[in-house]
Amino acid sequence: MSSKQYDVLVIGAGASGLMTAYMAAQRGRKVVVVEKANKVGKKILMSGGGKCNFTNLEVEPSHYISHNPHFVISALTRYSNWDFIGLVCEYGIAYEERKHGQLFTLNGAKDILSMLLAECDKTGLVDLKTSCEVKAVNPVDDQGFQVATSLGYFEVESVVVASGGLSIPTLGGSGIGYDIAKQFGHHVYPTRAGLVPFTFSDGFKEVTTRLSGNAVEATLSNELNSFTEALLFTHRGLSGPSSLQLSNYWNVGQSFQVDFLPSVDLLDFFKTKKQSQPKVLLRTLLNEFLPKSVVAELQGLIWTDVAENPIGNISDNQLEQIATRLHGFEVKPSGTEGYRTAEVTLGGVDTSEVSSKTMESQKQKGLYFIGEVLDVTGHLGGYNFQWAWSSAHAASEYI
Repeated sequence: MSSKQYDVLVIGAGASGLMTAYMAAQRGRKVVVVEKANKVGKKILMSGGGKCNFTNLEVEPSHYISHNPHFVISALTRYSNWDFIGLVCEYGIAYEERKHGQLFTLNGAKDILSMLLAECDKTGLVDLKTSCEVKAVNPVDDQGFQVATSLGYFEVESVVVASGGLSIPTLGGSGIGYDIAKQFGHHVYPTRAGLVPFTFSDGFKEVTTRLSGNAVEATLSNELNSFTEALLFTHRGLSGPSSLQLSNYWNVGQSFQVDFLPSVDLLDFFKTKKQSQPKVLLRTLLNEFLPKSVVAELQGLIWTDVAENPIGNISDNQLEQIATRLHGFEVKPSGTEGYRTAEVTLGGVDTSEVSSKTMESQKQKGLYFIGEVLDVTGHLGGYNFQWAWSSAHAASEYI
């Protein structure tokens, strides 16, 4: 089988892969992008509920999780959120700011994918191959690589691994990037599902099932982090932004706390109401802040014994205990929904063996790792896309 010659082969036609392809082509590099799935950019299209949360107004290294937290600084500084926002504006793509500085397209994620593909087309130097599976990556002396795929062999100077992680396998997520890293002697941190809903198998599961579809603003916290955002009850457990965020800092067997009323000092509130409205029931007071069904379930979990007592008949000591539990209700998930619904993969290629300036492997000349395959995971809110853009730009300057 004859080999086709290019300067660069990019594995994966997702956010980071397409970005690298067009930026390298702008430097005159001839690029082939190989994608296992039958279409390019599948994960871009489904992200943010199809609206693509493409970056954030505030991007700091603290928004990323890595065993090597300083690794992200160089790439994020050299290609910032404002650089990408500039490109979006150049294309006249309409977008809106939502809570926490998140930027979403107004007309759908297809706008972002179309922009990346238009940039590739403009260069005339990018070939996209779909339904093309990589079988082997073999170094050829000092002359680059021969890459065997289901569509034949490619001979290239540089290989860029932009294959993503294991999340949402139906969209093409696979472990090939980790396999290539190990083949060339890289350490790969164990992977697990991130930004993923929690599941329960104890009595609390029945509560979440009954409350399925209800959402409240809550603070979820453990000793590592805390997030105040919407909490969504589901048939299987807890979801919504606060759950997804905390899942990045949680391991099986651990519990965490839910503050159902983070914006209210409940003890103070209870004591005031005890004076002004002594005949009122606790649930009636709490219905002011939370859906009735949620209050009813919390009553069953926390203050059943005094449920029918007016607040004037409940001791300050008991009110303090109830307030404490509502502000710090402990739950212990049995697990998460796993890669099936995870937005990202935690862990990955050890960044201490990759150049933070160029994204090149320190074990193999001409081999680059970008995006999610690396041990870099962003918080929810456009940070993972920003890492894709920034790491792609870093590699594109050197491949």
